Amino acid sequence: MGDVEAEGSQDGRTGSADRVGAASAGSPAPRNRSGRNLPAAIGVGVGLFAAVVATLEWFHWGFVVLVAAALALGSIEVSRALKRVGMNAATVPIVVGAIAIVTGSYLAGSLPSAGIPSNTWLLVSTGLTVLTALIWRMPGGADGFVRDAAASLFIIAYVPLLGSFVPLLLASPEGGRQVVVYMLCVLASDIGGFVVGVLAGRHQMAPRISPKKTWEGFAGSIGFGMIIGVLGVTLLLRAPWWVGLVLGALLVAFGTAGDLVESLIKRDVGIKDMSHFLPGHGGVMDRLDSLLLAAPVAWLVLHVAVTLPAGLGR
Repeated sequence: MGDVEAEGSQDGRTGSADRVGAASAGSPAPRNRSGRNLPAAIGVGVGLFAAVVATLEWFHWGFVVLVAAALALGSIEVSRALKRVGMNAATVPIVVGAIAIVTGSYLAGSLPSAGIPSNTWLLVSTGLTVLTALIWRMPGGADGFVRDAAASLFIIAYVPLLGSFVPLLLASPEGGRQVVVYMLCVLASDIGGFVVGVLAGRHQMAPRISPKKTWEGFAGSIGFGMIIGVLGVTLLLRAPWWVGLVLGALLVAFGTAGDLVESLIKRDVGIKDMSHFLPGHGGVMDRLDSLLLAAPVAWLVLHVAVTLPAGLGR
């Protein structure tokens, strides 16, 4: 959920530009060392947390709408980022497809009596999104077609396809609790990495990608993630403790990979944040990066180790 250890470390030129802009603004809002607007960041963070908790507890369709909106905005952010290096994705079909993939997958998964398996809807809606994106680009001619088509397919696979595993997880029995465990493990990874990285970080993990991410911080992420994984699966899902160890470790590993993937994208296109959709936080993708790559793993582990043994699979 954002590269906590590497926050604000993209490059010197971007940081200088931010400082110049802040100085010329007169009286900027209070900021921390990474240049973030702390009051705005706290307010947005609390609001998002409250919305997630409320919808998971009382209104699952509300959570699905939040996921669909986040993936649509994330797709727009990545599309804008790729445009900086001359890759023009078919943004409109991708956004429409992202919404259809997420809402349809949840609807199919939560209503098995409808006769459309959720994986069938996921494949069909993803395939139609790809086809529409390719056709959308055809009037532009042959010049740059492969480049632009590659941009569209990259976004579809990276954002809505990976994100679709969250509504699939929610549609399963006790899906709300499974989503909570998945999100808490990724959040614990961020917190553990930040705390241990600040206190004991010495050895850089990926200096060319994320200079402030350390192996010590990663060890802290693993520890925190496994602890929360064990507590989550035993207390909320009534599953064996070892499932929490496996789940926590895997979600931390893939969540960290998600941080690094997004950092690589931003470095390649020369930006610090994906956008300013979320005041004080940057872009939506700056919060979704680790969640996206961890989502398929969370669904797989929980489906195999929790849903099927309990005889709840559909």
